[in-house]
Amino acid sequence: MVVYAPQPQKWNEMWEMLPNRKRVDNGWQPPLPLILTAWHHTSDEEKRDRFLIHLQYAADHNVFPQVAAFLSSLSMNEWYCG
Repeated sequence: MVVYAPQPQKWNEMWEMLPNRKRVDNGWQPPLPLILTAWHHTSDEEKRDRFLIHLQYAADHNVFPQVAAFLSSLSMNEWYCG
């Protein structure tokens, strides 16, 4: 089993932990998690790639330990596995 990303609600909670989120033109920095309509219209690879962008953003902004603790607290059914 390969884990790609948290389930949508938990992914959004994680995204909200990321500091300095802001609108940039028609999007966001960091980009929004692939939830809601985007969840159904993106591939597993796209979900994984976006999740990795969020993890890198957390590391770059010195909140990776908090994000990692949050992710570690998730149960198996709170993860999307492709």
